Amino acid sequence: MTGIGGELGAQAARSRALAVLRVRGRALAVALLPAAAEVILLTGGSTGHLVGPGWDTARWVVGVVAVVVLLAAAGIALVVARARPAMTPTVPVSEESAPDLYRLVRDLADRLDVPAPSAIALTPDCDSWLEDRTHPAHGPPARSAPDEPAEPGPATGPGAHRRPAPAPVLVIGSPFLWWMRVGELRAVLAPVVAGTGPSAHPDIAAARRFVRGLDATVAVASTPGRCVLTRGVCAVLGWVARLLLRGCREHAVLMERGVAAAAAERAQAVDYGLRIVAQEQVGLAYAGWDRLLTRVALPAWRMGRWPSRLDAGVVAALTELSRRDRLAEGFASRLGERPACDLLEEPGAIDEATSLLAARLFHGGPAECGPDWAPVDWQAYPEEVVDRTWRADAARLHRVLDSLGVRPAPGAPAPGSDGPTLARVLDHLTEPGHWEQGDQPVPAVAQGVLLRPEDEVLPHPDGLTPEEPADATLREAVDGSPREAVAQTRPEAIAPHPEAPADQAGPAAPGRAEAPPADAAADAPHPDTAAEAPPADAAAGAPHPDAAADDAPHPDADDEYADPSTERSAVLAAGLSAELAREEIAAPRGATASGLIPDSALWDDGSLPLFPLQPPRGARELLADHVTAMVCCAAVDTAGAAPGLDWLDGPSLVLGGERAADLAPKVLSLIEEGDPRPLRDWLAASGIRPEKPVRLV
Repeated sequence: MTGIGGELGAQAARSRALAVLRVRGRALAVALLPAAAEVILLTGGSTGHLVGPGWDTARWVVGVVAVVVLLAAAGIALVVARARPAMTPTVPVSEESAPDLYRLVRDLADRLDVPAPSAIALTPDCDSWLEDRTHPAHGPPARSAPDEPAEPGPATGPGAHRRPAPAPVLVIGSPFLWWMRVGELRAVLAPVVAGTGPSAHPDIAAARRFVRGLDATVAVASTPGRCVLTRGVCAVLGWVARLLLRGCREHAVLMERGVAAAAAERAQAVDYGLRIVAQEQVGLAYAGWDRLLTRVALPAWRMGRWPSRLDAGVVAALTELSRRDRLAEGFASRLGERPACDLLEEPGAIDEATSLLAARLFHGGPAECGPDWAPVDWQAYPEEVVDRTWRADAARLHRVLDSLGVRPAPGAPAPGSDGPTLARVLDHLTEPGHWEQGDQPVPAVAQGVLLRPEDEVLPHPDGLTPEEPADATLREAVDGSPREAVAQTRPEAIAPHPEAPADQAGPAAPGRAEAPPADAAADAPHPDTAAEAPPADAAAGAPHPDAAADDAPHPDADDEYADPSTERSAVLAAGLSAELAREEIAAPRGATASGLIPDSALWDDGSLPLFPLQPPRGARELLADHVTAMVCCAAVDTAGAAPGLDWLDGPSLVLGGERAADLAPKVLSLIEEGDPRPLRDWLAASGIRPEKPVRLV
């Protein structure tokens, strides 16, 4: 039986539901007030009491106002009643495909003495709830079984003569089915299923319908792309709906709290001890699901592949976590018990449909498979996703280097031969002050001075690396001349628009206060010159560059989130951001047909993704990913390494049978400080040859 706390919660929920309905009643009374005044005036005139020209005018004015108000109230009431409430995108589970799961839920409802949910659906999230889908736009209302008990209520009262509302739909988080055992799932669902009892009360159901209708009306009024007259009508409609929502907001919140308290109190008698252990599994499943989506699924989605067994991957990820985390040592012993996914007849098909829905919700992918949007199994993930991602990023990196006019590294193959090398990237990002003793410094033209097509480089008389360009402008650039000389060699291709000023750089890197000047990459100072050159418009009496570097604030000093990087890294990162943005704009978005998810026709596909996993990558992170991808390609092609999959960290490089986990800090040292020595030492120790060409996509 429901305890004292449950009874108090149910009574509080019903009283708050009546308060919400009173707000609706007051709104109706306000709408009828002009009509009531008109009835009084007409009655007074017919009885000879309210006669005269003034009363006749009042009757006409009040009559017109009453008609307008009644028409407006009828229109608003019609919109509130027919506006489609928001519905969570889910994968429906029919009783034929999961008879054991339906049987478990109905047995649980019998033990709790509440109506059973009308249907079951899955969502790609670690949560479970009840959702009312009785609106006509959601399909025909589900009928409760004849033997389902109604929520006990008072013998007399507003809800005594009304029929119970149809039971809501039970939405279950799909990771729970694959990670939890049957007993744990029953314990987790007990408080949720217990909520069908208070939901069946007519007053609570009516109050919820009213609030959902107002919310849907606000959404209808906020729809863009309407004409001027329609926008005015929608403005009035939205104002009225928001006014009513403000009036019943507090009562609706307290009503839901009372429903939750009554459901929790009722569920305490069912598997109370097991529910404590199950709640620990909820937190663990949430952590593993989040890591799986952000580290494993997101790289595949960006490549146009969607893992078709995400829920099965949760088990692998959490099993791996149980091996690493001492807090999860005892959780692996649970794997011998029956998993909750055994309650499904075809768990693979359900997992595939849920995985596709997750890709749409969190990434915005299409609903149908195609050449640019295909499923991938976990066995093929390293080859189909990891290796292709690395080579696509490496190819993009070299395309940007080509657009910047960066020459191949010394000793690299001639242009047009086998392919680009990692040495080209290392030499371009290396700051002159970090050349090791005994190394041959790369001239400015080889380090990234941007050449015009008409510029020529004189060959060295001994056939060595070219050192002196034929053009006097480039000769001054090699000697460490001011920025004006280098700015004259900038190609027009890197400007964002053909009509942009000559000193304007490419797209600004996200997260920086100002876009780095394009000549930052071209300005390759001599190792003996100052770290920073004076601006182009500096006065003749400006202080020495060394003093200016110490006293003048950095351009990003006021930007708390500025990325620490060299000038060349900043320009290269900006080029990568622009190139990636162009690719995303040119990439076709898939069709929005219903596909595997029948419910998808009831929600707006144009607003996808509804829940983006993370903001776009910053410029520094983007450059680090591309340089890391180039290193991994070189390791695979020259050192016998292989792409791998880490269930918790995503794509990984397997070198010598072990995962290379110490690569990231060495790449950041190159990007942020221009120091290639940690990365070069790691490459030499791993047997990776940066001068060898690699295969790109």
